[in-house]
Amino acid sequence: MLAPVSRGMALAFVPLAILAAASGNAADPAFGTPEELGAAFFFDTALSMNRTQACATCHDPATGFADARGEGVAGAVSLGDDGESLGDRNAPTASYAMYSPGFHYDEQAARWKGGQFLDGREADLTGQAGGPPLNPIEMGMPDKASVVARLRENPDYVASMQALFGDDLFDDTERAYAAMTGSLASFERTEEFAPFDSKYDRYLRGEAKLTDQEELGRVLFFSEQFTNCNLCHQLGRSQIDPQETFSNYEYHNIGVPENAALRAINGVAADFVDTGLLMNPAVSDPAEAGRFKVPTLRNVAVTGPYMHNGVFSDLRTVILFYDKYNSRNEARQINPETGAAWGPPEVDGTLSMKELETGPALDDQRVDALVAFLKTLTDARYEDMIAP
Repeated sequence: MLAPVSRGMALAFVPLAILAAASGNAADPAFGTPEELGAAFFFDTALSMNRTQACATCHDPATGFADARGEGVAGAVSLGDDGESLGDRNAPTASYAMYSPGFHYDEQAARWKGGQFLDGREADLTGQAGGPPLNPIEMGMPDKASVVARLRENPDYVASMQALFGDDLFDDTERAYAAMTGSLASFERTEEFAPFDSKYDRYLRGEAKLTDQEELGRVLFFSEQFTNCNLCHQLGRSQIDPQETFSNYEYHNIGVPENAALRAINGVAADFVDTGLLMNPAVSDPAEAGRFKVPTLRNVAVTGPYMHNGVFSDLRTVILFYDKYNSRNEARQINPETGAAWGPPEVDGTLSMKELETGPALDDQRVDALVAFLKTLTDARYEDMIAP
């Protein structure tokens, strides 16, 4: 269960286990496991430069572990701890992030897969957890030593970390920082982040029935004869896999246009090109430019805006964007959010056209059915957030 608590940010939640641990016997460490310790770190704004931002600020468990603070263009990305800086990429949900495999090159598929962040630059959750505290436009701490110094301000942290990782832990900054990131990763591997209790999951267990529209969407989604959805958004081979995360964790360029309105306010140079996977230090092949990791579709209905740069606000727009590759209908060549033609790809020449052009065009009934099915992938605690 989750209990509400004020953390100087939009409504956040802390697992009850943490509260119970912190209110235990004073002679015992406040946090007895890495998971409990990581949960405390996840919500602690003291680990940012101005003490205003925590992991949960941009990955709020009240809003699908995504950032729902902003509105309009600025809401496409996250606001930094300094109250001014805006990023250039949308903060992906931390839901089900534990299921992304380590970053690697799949020789059989001839593709990069896995990792964390949209370009896979960190191999796993532990690496990812270490990034935001040191990012100058996120939590803004100058170095690892400064973060460790903030940890040492909290006697509960010191006692718990020493009990878990050794009395001499704070003699080594790197080791202490690694203990923090490892604990955060342990928390992110708990059921809080991946309950598998959506209407779709309940349907698989025989506990819920899909509407006719949702069922049509499900059939369309899993059928390569009618859509291209599951080419990238299906991990397992079975359509009834109880732990389907709706991503194959590959990297693709689907032709997403630049978010020009965002670039006009976030200070990023107008001529900057986000080359995605090619910005990963492990990747050097220009053919990988413009590719981004296929996101999970779990909680997709409540974690907009969409695409790596938050350029689309509505989930239906995303379906229509994909359909433009296969439809001859002139209306499908218009972005419904702008009333103008879809913008050109930010990175051209590396698009995954084989995948994008698979399947026939979709009529409105099928578009709406797909949206209805995607809404069934929403965890139970967020179902009241789904737009009608």
